[in-house]
This record gives sequence, structure tokens and C-alpha cells, in this order.
Amino acid sequence: MSHRPDPDREEDGNTAPLSTEPKQPRTVAAIPCHNEERFIGSVVLRAKGYVDLVLVVDDGSSDSTQHVAQLAGATVIRHESNKGKGAAITSAFQYAREAGCSALVLLDGDGQHDPDDVPRLLRLVLNGEADMVVGSRFLQIKSNVPGYRVWGQQLLTFVTNLGSQAKLTDSQSGFRAFSPKAIKALSFSEEGLSVESEMQFLAKEANLRLAEIPITVSYHDKARRSPVAHGMGVFNSVLGLVSRRLPLLFFGVPGAVMLGVGIWQGIRVLQLYEDQEVFYLGPALLTVLFGILGILSLFTGLILYTIKSYLK
Repeated sequence: MSHRPDPDREEDGNTAPLSTEPKQPRTVAAIPCHNEERFIGSVVLRAKGYVDLVLVVDDGSSDSTQHVAQLAGATVIRHESNKGKGAAITSAFQYAREAGCSALVLLDGDGQHDPDDVPRLLRLVLNGEADMVVGSRFLQIKSNVPGYRVWGQQLLTFVTNLGSQAKLTDSQSGFRAFSPKAIKALSFSEEGLSVESEMQFLAKEANLRLAEIPITVSYHDKARRSPVAHGMGVFNSVLGLVSRRLPLLFFGVPGAVMLGVGIWQGIRVLQLYEDQEVFYLGPALLTVLFGILGILSLFTGLILYTIKSYLK
């Protein structure tokens, strides 16, 4: 049976003094953040006008994020250390499940997302039209999105769409709304910034109804992390998701291609030997190399697929 979370409970060994909250919040806006004292107050104040409760998950901030959020009227859950965005979202979902809310909306605490868009995301959930609504920066681009972000996000979206077999235009958007069915179904293993991609995989597996609406975003500061390092980190995590959930696609298809190249190369070596009576060692070694790699990759995909099916 669902029950309202104790506002003074311990989270990761920390007591979080919380603000007065509704007994059973129907709508919750959750803001995972780390060192966002500059923006968190205004985000909380603006979001409060559209939901019953604003929840800030302070992921081990070293600044005054927690204090500012509380002064703005947010309920705060604090992590003792910085565990990553995925871990912060996991805490938000746990709270929403215990609260038994009718809708949960996620938005970033850095001022990138416009809280005025919250009602538009919630509307589709509260009307029963979708289980997960994603605010897309690329449906109708009105924002001045840096070019490197556009290209990087499109690559990550392509890989995520291919692996999850669910189509979105902005797989990395952190501005999302969820129905009770989605809140119950989504349980994350990713702790870092690839959690949005994992949501797409899990949503497809749980047969959740997906929808997107266009949003605007504002980039107030330069990226804190190296865009290349950040993008490669997320890309690596997304590839890991694909390999674990679709091993035949991830290993089997490249394996079949490499095996085919090996066979084709082997035929060429034999033809050259018949025509010229000369054995070309280089092409022959490539034949062996591609053949071995192809067979290993194919068997890896088959073995992992069998294990995955057995565990299911």
C-alpha cells in the first residue's frame, strides 16, 4: 500500500529538513542537481506554481544548493556524496512511488529548462494520453543550441533509437513527465548521465506510451565538462546499454559482416593463387583475422542472447 514519505527520513545517512508539503501531492516536480546554488532558487520558485510539490535531489553539492532550495520552499533529499544524475533520478522516482503521485516531471536545476513548459508536459500524462512525455529541443528548434550539442545529441539519439527500437527526436533531454505506470515500471541501473537513454530502453520493454512536445532551452554558461569527454562518456554508456539488451544486434551483425569480409578475402586469395601461382601472405592473414573475429563476435552475441533469454 502506498504511503506518504516521511519528510524527516534519512536519505544516505542524512536528515533533510523539509518544507511543509501536501499530504498526498498529486503532481511532483523533481530537480536533480549538483552545485546549482546560482539557479536552483529561481527554478524552484517558478516550478511551484505548476505542481503540488517541488522535490530537489541535492546530489552531494559542496555549495549552498540545499539551503537555497529549502528557502525557496522545496522538499530536499540530499546525497552525502556526488553519485551521478542517474542516482539522483532514482531517489526522485523512489519518492514519487512512495507518495503515490499522479504525475512526476523532471527538469534540470541549472536554469536550462523553462518551468513554464511544465503544464504542457504534465497535460498529456494527466489526460491519460502518454506514460512518458519528453520535452524535445529538436522538434521545433527555437533555442540557440550550440552546434556541437546538436551534432552530439543527434548521434546519441540515433544510437539510442536504434538500440531501444523506440523513436524520439531528443533522447538526451532531461525535461520529462511520467505517469504512475511509468513511475512504477522504471527502475534504473545507470547512475551517470546516460540514464535518459536507459529510460528509453526500459520504456520500450515496459510497453509505455511515449510522446514528445517541443520545448525551448537556455544555456546560461559554458559547459562545465569537456563536451568531447562528456559526449564520449555518454556514448560509451549507451553502447553498453545496447550490448546488454540487444547482444545479437551489437555483436552478431558486426560479426556477420567481418565473417563475410573474411570469406570474400579468402576467395580472392585463392583466385590470385590459381591465376598467378603466387600466394599473397598479407591478404591471407587478413582472411584469417576477419574470419576469427567474425566467428568470435557471432558466438559472443549468440551466447549473451541465450543467457539474456534464460534470465528472462
